[in-house]
Amino acid sequence: MKEILSVSGCGGNLGEKQMDKMVEIKWHDKNAQKMTVHNKNGVVYLTYPALDSQEEIIHGFSTRLGGVSQGIYTSMNLSFTRGDEEKAVRENYDRLAAAIGFCAEDIVTSDQTHTANVRKVTAEDRGKGITGPRDYTDVDGMITDVPGLILATFYADCVPLYFVDPKRRVVGLSHSGWRGTVQKIGNVTIRKMTEEYGCDPGDILAAVGPSICQECYEVSEDVIERVKNAFDRKYWDGLFYGKADGKYQLNLWEANRIVFLESGIQPEHISLPNLCTCCNPELLFSHRASHGKRGNLGAFLGLKK
Repeated sequence: MKEILSVSGCGGNLGEKQMDKMVEIKWHDKNAQKMTVHNKNGVVYLTYPALDSQEEIIHGFSTRLGGVSQGIYTSMNLSFTRGDEEKAVRENYDRLAAAIGFCAEDIVTSDQTHTANVRKVTAEDRGKGITGPRDYTDVDGMITDVPGLILATFYADCVPLYFVDPKRRVVGLSHSGWRGTVQKIGNVTIRKMTEEYGCDPGDILAAVGPSICQECYEVSEDVIERVKNAFDRKYWDGLFYGKADGKYQLNLWEANRIVFLESGIQPEHISLPNLCTCCNPELLFSHRASHGKRGNLGAFLGLKK
């Protein structure tokens, strides 16, 4: 299903007048629930209806629209390490934070290296990766119960995982590419929330974020062997299929949904993105669609102050 998004004041250099833009959104399944598209002062971001109803949290997922970066980073690039101008990236953070409703100085960022490491974030971590350096490495997931902190992880095809326990007032955010998925970082995050804060998986709301769909995600046999080792045979038909050339198409959305279910998340508490990064290269950064010439998207989640 296609939808046309009209964006006013989108893109443009710092200090220059921004231009209007028409962007096509290709939803994966016209019959499935869609994420909510927000446009605030030209900054376009996405949220989940199931999480929008939780008044105690702030969350969002960025798009390419509404920033000031140029060229391959156009325009809402959130990476300091891919060659973009730092001044532009900082302006992008300020614009996105203002649109979603938090301060960029309250962000705590991951250090993603495709691990299953999940870190408990405290008030002392405020601003790490944004206003100051991180004093930790190899962190692909974070959890916290501190109001006012905004967890942030980054993407351009890999899978964002959101976790909200409204009963215990705890949130978690994890990055799950295929390596994180076979390591079941979703399960690791849920167990960490249980161990650190006493969360009950049955209370947790979980969401899979915008990422590459099965039709776009071709992988080699060695990846599928890792998937087979991680998931019971009964799931295989729903996770991948082979092709004549020896390659496979892998379904990371379904894999992470299974991880949620096996971890005790209730089926009705799971939200799926219905939005593929690779199918929407004008709206979202995609490593595969751009052949690596791209910026980064961001997932954001926190408890309100």
